[in-house]
Amino acid sequence: MDRGISKTLRLSVAGIALVVGWQYGMTAAWAQTAAPPPAPTDTTPPAAAAPAAPAAPTSPLTAPSMAGPLALSTTPYNFDAAGLGHVYLNGVLSGMGLFQDNSTSVFQPTSGKFLGLDKDNNFDISNGMAIIQKIDGLVQFYVQTGIYSLPALGVNYHDTQAAVKAERDFFGPVPEAYLKVVPTDTFSIEAGNLPSLIGDEYTFTFENMNIERGLLWNLEPAISRGVQANLTTGPVAWALSGNDGFYSSNLSWISGSATWTINPQNTLALAAGGNLENSQVNSIASPYQLDNSDIVNLIYTYNNAPWTISPYFQYTHNKHSTIYNAGTTKDADTWGGAVLANYSINDNWNIAGRIEYVGSDGSSTDGTVNVLFGPGSSAWSFTVTPTWQMGMYFARLEGSYVTASSVNSGDGFGKFGTSTTQARVVLEAGVAF
Repeated sequence: MDRGISKTLRLSVAGIALVVGWQYGMTAAWAQTAAPPPAPTDTTPPAAAAPAAPAAPTSPLTAPSMAGPLALSTTPYNFDAAGLGHVYLNGVLSGMGLFQDNSTSVFQPTSGKFLGLDKDNNFDISNGMAIIQKIDGLVQFYVQTGIYSLPALGVNYHDTQAAVKAERDFFGPVPEAYLKVVPTDTFSIEAGNLPSLIGDEYTFTFENMNIERGLLWNLEPAISRGVQANLTTGPVAWALSGNDGFYSSNLSWISGSATWTINPQNTLALAAGGNLENSQVNSIASPYQLDNSDIVNLIYTYNNAPWTISPYFQYTHNKHSTIYNAGTTKDADTWGGAVLANYSINDNWNIAGRIEYVGSDGSSTDGTVNVLFGPGSSAWSFTVTPTWQMGMYFARLEGSYVTASSVNSGDGFGKFGTSTTQARVVLEAGVAF
């Protein structure tokens, strides 16, 4: 583990450990209620009584966005910061084991050896995150800092400790941080490292129904740097953002969403985004053919205990590059759909599942850019995730299976990239407060 990652991890774990210790009475400096205790009863006549101080905002917090079933504390730690007002602190510390078949390696002809890009067995930190935020007043903020891993179906597992580190290659030690100006109850503007408006799954494991993100998520931006405006008009919430798409540092993306709350149990969202220019960035976080794309989602969510069900549709148009994708002459289109669902068995137990399909056009001989397992390839996935949470402690076990078709040699699973299936079992456990 390099010094930067190690330092970030030590700071994150130390901060989380300090807060957890305080929960058990080490100090009274941090309150665990959403507001300070009420003042003693005022015995003066009503006309002469001093006006009551405004109460601190009540929990639950609106950020980070979480699909469940995991939940952060409903009575988060809070304190009065001089000059800032009331500030809240949450965090997640968790580890995971990921076991898979057909892990991917690359054969090096000169040495006659396989260079490991992935492993059959992975043990890692999935979240070492501290979250601090201010949620009232004209000026608000949100900061999420620490170490993390980003397990997703159909791609190599990039852990936080190997030569390819999730933190270094993706969003750094402060993946989400933004300043928010809220002049009215219905309008706000925020700027910084923002969660994407695109897709139906969030970036970090603790935010989602499943530990691993799905095949559709691999084609979506996750975190972008930019500015976003939010407006609520009756039952519809609007958002419009100018950003750098797949974290490319080029502020050439426009994305937006409209979410209609039909009633308390049903919502319908339309989200779309695209690059207005031809970005020349190509990296793990920002592959050329993904950053230079257009994407549309239609997402429906039914939420009525004990069920949460969310089907969604996705279309992408991905541009080719003769510089970064030698021999390509055609853009690629993908179509996909997924259904995510969670059933709450009782207060402590849930079971979540996801089934999805994604396909692409073209062939390996017509010069179409590859965004899946080869031009013209397609894939199915199935995931099931039983989850237990009691207070701040949680554990969950996940099984997933991916099967691909029309796989281009070298773009599939296994040592030679020719296998068409991959099965995984993942165990994650930790604390969320």
